[in-house]
Amino acid sequence: MGPGFSAYAHCSLCPRACGVDRSAGERGICGCDDTLRIARAALHYWEEPPISGDAGSGAIFFSGCPLKCVFCQNCAISRGLSGEAVTTRRLARIMLELEGQDALNINLVTPAHFAPHVIAAAKLAREHGLSIPLVCNTSGYETCLAIEALSEVVDVWLTDYKYVDPELSARFSGAPDYDAVASAALGKMHAIVESRGGRILGSDGRMLQGIIVRHLVLPAHAADSCAVLDRVWEICGNAADISIMNQYTPNAACVKRGDELARCVSSEEYELVLDHADDLGFERMWWQESGTVSESFVPPFDNSGVLGPEL
Repeated sequence: MGPGFSAYAHCSLCPRACGVDRSAGERGICGCDDTLRIARAALHYWEEPPISGDAGSGAIFFSGCPLKCVFCQNCAISRGLSGEAVTTRRLARIMLELEGQDALNINLVTPAHFAPHVIAAAKLAREHGLSIPLVCNTSGYETCLAIEALSEVVDVWLTDYKYVDPELSARFSGAPDYDAVASAALGKMHAIVESRGGRILGSDGRMLQGIIVRHLVLPAHAADSCAVLDRVWEICGNAADISIMNQYTPNAACVKRGDELARCVSSEEYELVLDHADDLGFERMWWQESGTVSESFVPPFDNSGVLGPEL
């Protein structure tokens, strides 16, 4: 059984375990109380090919995030102050509406701090005919308990693995324990998927079950990127697809910092990381052309598709 709504009363849904009473209106480190908030629900075409294909992924962007990455491109929603309040029954209806738009899957973007709502809504949607896979699109900074709970409804894990070096994760995300948390979470995802038969693709190439691990290469830190790939290989080997991203773009806060995050990743840095992935033996790897910028992948968080009838 997943966590019930009482989990909001002394919240430990994320690794921060800040313990606030979100059910009483207090906001956790994620920026949210227990009011489910969504900033966009629409077809999204810029995920990896097994997720978006040509038809698009049915992406639901949840407000708030337990990490505080200084380079975040989605800070309009990650701080938890945007989006519209919806009910569990509305979230279930949104999932069915996206399937009706021929989405390949339901793509839950940063959902774990709303796990009780998400699990209840997904079960309700399944009862009313939802038949496409559910994707958990996560920063990787999740507890094993959250992964286990979400696995009741999640088929595909689309997870970041950002850092190994605790100094970097402390500086850039305020989370010196990121590697320890993310490695345990990825191990749990891997164990769950393998127990259910491993990676499965549909006849159209969409992922029906499996893991895609994303890594965003940061300027001046190709060595840590290689260490991340080492860690993913140790945990999953070729059971996971790897997606090595070249879309880092300095936001205003990074430019103001004036440190290494004020510039883009060089072609040499990116190629070094790709070469390391090849050397490790990853068989299914996604990469991006040079000159890719992250703004091109950020949709307008204009509450599209959020409000409407309940199920």
